[in-house]
Amino acid sequence: MKAFQKKSSVSSGPVSFRAALKKDLKKNSFAYLLIVPVLLWYLVFCYAPMWGILLSFKDYKPLLGFAGSKWVGLKHFRDFLSGPYFFRTIKNTLMLNVWGLAFGFTSPILLALLLNEVKSMKFKKVVQTITYMPHFISLIVICGMIHIFTQSGGILTQLVNMITGTEHASLLGYSNMFRPIYTFSGIWQNIGWDSIIYLSAMSSIDPGLYEAAEIDGAGRLRKMWHVTLPQIRPTIIILFIFAVGGLMASGHEKIILLYNPLTYDTADVIASYVYRRGLQEASYSFATAVGLISSVVNFLLLWITNKISKKYSEICIF
Repeated sequence: MKAFQKKSSVSSGPVSFRAALKKDLKKNSFAYLLIVPVLLWYLVFCYAPMWGILLSFKDYKPLLGFAGSKWVGLKHFRDFLSGPYFFRTIKNTLMLNVWGLAFGFTSPILLALLLNEVKSMKFKKVVQTITYMPHFISLIVICGMIHIFTQSGGILTQLVNMITGTEHASLLGYSNMFRPIYTFSGIWQNIGWDSIIYLSAMSSIDPGLYEAAEIDGAGRLRKMWHVTLPQIRPTIIILFIFAVGGLMASGHEKIILLYNPLTYDTADVIASYVYRRGLQEASYSFATAVGLISSVVNFLLLWITNKISKKYSEICIF
């Protein structure tokens, strides 16, 4: 009798779990329905296209179809790694993103620190509104404005001419000008929007920490360095990990809208090279192989940065 009771109590576990799950689904059905569009988006746009990775191992011909195209193994990977554009695209991709990390990543932090010290709420709201506005302008319009500002006689061209004492035509026609234009236009476009998360983190800092620092004789800079920055350090580190994880993924839309054959030496990155080879030259398999290499390197950078951060700061994303 005891053995029968013990067996029945063990077997009732899964049944009770299913009953609890069924009850929870019925009770919170509306909340679960809200998850469905998100799951569908990831399934359709993130996981379903992953089968296309196999194109990088085939010599894909649209007329032959996926199944009829010849399997070539690692041929496209070898062609890219030994090709004439490998070092140029890798170098340009890394340089543009290093510029972005050095200037674009730190600028929102600096803006948030400065806004956090502003006492006038009216002035603070005006500054925030002005810095947020470029983020909501279409990228096409942004690039059109950049072309106007940097053309011969444009405001930026005239400014550069005045500083350097030389005459320039369109600044986008000089390869050494592309990185500064790309980087600082990106800062202008996103600095306000990117600072929101840091301002949110600062709003949760205990005011008692600032009061204690004032009692110890700390000024604004001291409080900023010893109170504000340490308190938002986890947020900075997490965003930095994500930023390093995207080092090989430059915004190809903006680059394609701004670059030209005269600036390929500094502007042609992996994403724009994939665009030209894949869509303009119809080398689908080769472009897929190059994109796969970029994705693998991005994942490795993310994993390494996360591991280093976990070891030395105990802050990580996984």
